[in-house]
Amino acid sequence: MTVQTAVKQYSTGEEIFNSVSHGAGAGLSAAALVLLVIRAALSAPEGMHALYVTSFALFGASLFILYLFSTLYHALTPHKAKNVFRIFDHASIYLLIAGTYTPFCLAALHGVLGWTLFGVIWGLAATGITLYAVFGNRLRVVSAVTYVLLGWIIILVYRPLSLAVPHATIVFLIAGGIVYTAGCPFYALKKYKWMHSIFHLFVLAGSVLHFFSVYFMI
Repeated sequence: MTVQTAVKQYSTGEEIFNSVSHGAGAGLSAAALVLLVIRAALSAPEGMHALYVTSFALFGASLFILYLFSTLYHALTPHKAKNVFRIFDHASIYLLIAGTYTPFCLAALHGVLGWTLFGVIWGLAATGITLYAVFGNRLRVVSAVTYVLLGWIIILVYRPLSLAVPHATIVFLIAGGIVYTAGCPFYALKKYKWMHSIFHLFVLAGSVLHFFSVYFMI
């Protein structure tokens, strides 16, 4: 099997849609990063500006990195570089999950519970990234299940979190998680034409909802 046949999964039309849709996501994420940092700098509680700015910035940066790598992966022609960016693309999902947790751990919960959850999530994300870098697409199914499980660990701290943030933040957070999860069947059916492109739209929608969740945290 050649490198070209190993990585070519989608039609040219699908790849154009995939790269353009997540290219738009990268642009929106760059704007979101700026808005989040400004929001944190201007509105964070007294004495917590550093935690808010840092955690909001990490979330915004993880959004941008995910959409950037996804765009580059889908835009590349089927050669060795595409294989490399496929690893970056999947690894950045772990990065986004951990980045999304960060404001909730450090800014909303903080304290022992927040820092413990922060360490657990980032540790699991780092493990996932390392395993995917080593084993690649052989862990595709395991990785997909892990993404969902990591994303929903938040329900273990639902009670303290719901007391620490505005109701709108919880609504947007849960809605975003549901939308991300609802996109998983389309990801699983990616061998069928346009299914992966539809998955991209769910990812965009989930990201928008989580942006508002973090933005309205303060």
